[in-house]
Amino acid sequence: MDKKPHFVRREFPPREASSLSLALLLAAVLLLNALLYLYLNNFYVSSGRAETDPSLCSFGYFRLGAAKNCSPWLSCEAINREVRKLKCVGEGAVKKVFLSEWKENKVVLSQLTNSELKEDFLHGLKMLKALQSKHVVRLLGYCEQQFTILTEYHPLGSLRGLNETLHIPRYKGMNTWHRRLMLAMDYVSVIQYLHSSPLGTLVMCDSNDLDKVLSQYLLTSDFHVLVNDLDALPLVNRSAGKLVKCGHRELQGEFVAPEQRWPYGEEVPFEDDLMPPYDEKTDIWKIPDVSNFFLGHVEGSDIVRLHLFDIHAACKKKDPAERPSAQEVLDTYRKVLTLLIREAAMPGTREML
Repeated sequence: MDKKPHFVRREFPPREASSLSLALLLAAVLLLNALLYLYLNNFYVSSGRAETDPSLCSFGYFRLGAAKNCSPWLSCEAINREVRKLKCVGEGAVKKVFLSEWKENKVVLSQLTNSELKEDFLHGLKMLKALQSKHVVRLLGYCEQQFTILTEYHPLGSLRGLNETLHIPRYKGMNTWHRRLMLAMDYVSVIQYLHSSPLGTLVMCDSNDLDKVLSQYLLTSDFHVLVNDLDALPLVNRSAGKLVKCGHRELQGEFVAPEQRWPYGEEVPFEDDLMPPYDEKTDIWKIPDVSNFFLGHVEGSDIVRLHLFDIHAACKKKDPAERPSAQEVLDTYRKVLTLLIREAAMPGTREML
């Protein structure tokens, strides 16, 4: 009598099944890391230098809007002939700012208002020309004789209006811890660029309070940060023993770095000649306060603050030499962003491993 074939269902032993699950999980984590790397690398590079921007032209030229070709910076004659003022949109101690139009493009025309500050105005123009990059507002033309500068227009304005912008229905989807952290990274990237600029180590001196800092930067339509005002940007040259002082008046308040405050007490009247100079680490001291503004009070922002606690504590060291560089702060921000995106994408991964 023939025996019927006997089929036995194979089952993986518990240990083998567990190993297979772990291997699949590790493969998923590696794939996720690769995707995260590609995603983040699309925005930032580890060197901290400005990436090649296809919209940037060679020195002395610009490209605006959908234009395919680069145009030379507009001269005095071209500005007077082709640029039409529309309305005044701002005025500071140095210049008045007009929303204007050039060849059907909205542009910004800045003009000196106080002749006593013409050196500041011309210094800002010099910096604007020399520092053109993805971190700096685009220069379109200038006229030194008439103290006029023409730059690209960004309808979302300065960073002072960030929270209001994020409450507009069109932009509410941007109001997340992830996007806000990326704006903070943009800000630190600008500081890092200024500290390692083609001209040397530059200090952002127009930064005596939070509102003043925010007014110096623009928010682009694709939610990036550009520095806009470069009138007060002195150079630190350690090899030559050259440090800086941000203005000639006494600075007060917790926002400015300790070394920027009068060190001799209230009993000694402030005297500019006796005020010790300082270096770029004053910018580092202010990073936590500016980043705190960027992070706001959205869901997840407190978790970001917790991860940034140590680097921000280091930024607030009383001794400037003990504070991290802007590059070290930026590297930490990138690591935190990568970590938090990974954890958000695969919650519970750490426990499973």
